[in-house]
Amino acid sequence: MKNWQQKLKFSPFPSLMASKNQAIRYFSRRDLLEEEVEGTENLLQLPQVRKTLSRQLANGAWKYPGSGKAHLRDAEDYNQLETFRILSELVEEYAMDKRHPTIEKAANYLFSRQTDEGDFRGIYGTQYTPNYSAAIMELLIKAGYAADPRIENGFQWLLSIRQNDGGWAIPLRTARIKLNTGILKAATLEPNKARPFSHLVTGVVLRAFAAHEKYRHSEVARTAGELLASRFFEKDAYPDRQSVDFWLKFSYPFWFTDLLSSLDSLSLMGFTVDNPQIAKAHDWFTTRQQEDGTWKLTLLRNKDKDLSLWLGLAICRVFKRFYS
Repeated sequence: MKNWQQKLKFSPFPSLMASKNQAIRYFSRRDLLEEEVEGTENLLQLPQVRKTLSRQLANGAWKYPGSGKAHLRDAEDYNQLETFRILSELVEEYAMDKRHPTIEKAANYLFSRQTDEGDFRGIYGTQYTPNYSAAIMELLIKAGYAADPRIENGFQWLLSIRQNDGGWAIPLRTARIKLNTGILKAATLEPNKARPFSHLVTGVVLRAFAAHEKYRHSEVARTAGELLASRFFEKDAYPDRQSVDFWLKFSYPFWFTDLLSSLDSLSLMGFTVDNPQIAKAHDWFTTRQQEDGTWKLTLLRNKDKDLSLWLGLAICRVFKRFYS
């Protein structure tokens, strides 16, 4: 038994390896058991993957469901949001990258939404979205675009828009303005950098830094990581997903900032359980493991019947990084 497995109350492998989901079994063998496995080509032949690929539009995007009611959402680019969602599944759950023409087309579509400043705009209309900009960058980095100058442009923009304390926030929120159709069509607001960081936004931004081999070890990332960990189990400074409860509501692929997505980034960035806040979060996950090896968690975006197993796999990856 590996050292990291000894930190768990029960073995996660019976439930993971008994899964009917071929992708979960594949990544459990590859990432946790470190077995020699075939490539991911077989995963791309799964019915759910083929169905998803068949729905891609000619411009590389995926159409947002219900977007026929565009008059209700005319200020926001919901196709960009849906493309981000689909890309997260293809990259995180099936390890697809730019070698596949579907991913290349999706990347080109998303890059077409990047401004000259470096941010990806449209999901909040005309307003800056450091959270979605970084989340899109994370996926593109994982898909093989880490060395692309457009990704570097994105990082430079993220560095330029930081709050003075070293974290990030949604600029319109720093101006105490609500998200509404009017503001999403108005002139782009610059951040009030004197206001505090948002852990919701900072946690998402750090996912891009953690995915990048150069930026994950930067002083900027370290500072922001310490800020993020300091806010575990506390309310956000801004209204969006402000409640403490949101730390403990989970989705996979990661979307918002929660305790697991935060530990995932911090473990990639070289943080250790010597940090008291990380140790506290580690202990929380230890106490939530059940006898069958799965975790008792509050699930968000839980249309995926395998969500609890994907989260279990993600938890094991985090423990493996911290204790290997």
